[in-house]
Amino acid sequence: MSEVEKKEETTTTTVEKTEEKKEETTPVAPATEEKKEYAADDEPNVEYEATLKREVVEVKTNEENEEVLFEIRAKLYRFDTDPSPQWKERGTGSVRFLEDKDSKRIRVVMRRDKTLKVCLNHHISPALSLGEMTGSDKSWVWKCPKDFSDEDRPEGVEELFAIRFATPENAGLFKTEFEKCQAKNGSIEKKTE
Repeated sequence: MSEVEKKEETTTTTVEKTEEKKEETTPVAPATEEKKEYAADDEPNVEYEATLKREVVEVKTNEENEEVLFEIRAKLYRFDTDPSPQWKERGTGSVRFLEDKDSKRIRVVMRRDKTLKVCLNHHISPALSLGEMTGSDKSWVWKCPKDFSDEDRPEGVEELFAIRFATPENAGLFKTEFEKCQAKNGSIEKKTE
């Protein structure tokens, strides 16, 4: 045998021996495979009863005895002179003319979106004058002798209001309905005198 053949033989035997050692140290899987059991994928059907029993509460808006004559979306402003004279936004929502079913008097009411808080509430008197707001064909201005929408002043307060609509057509509709309601309230006041 030549020296090269001897070296090849020794390297082969050392490789075989290391492979045998690896096989001895490697754990051998058992002949029978273990069957693993898993829980079912079903979720438990758990039902809880409410601990707090809620009752339906009827909310009164003081508009139950009134009929809606006209309704349109708008943004309302009031003139504030406290620190400096400026228009302050009072709220955005639906402005409605409501006629009382008993007395037939008409009032204007506006509630803010989302909170439904009253931001305009007064009778439409024939003495009110609806004027154009300078620089806008979508707005009207009027002075109200007693507005009852402020909760801090239940006796009413004098306010200067401006109302703005999305389009000039909506502003025109508001004015015609406002004037109709003024005429109806005027005829009712004359009958009671």
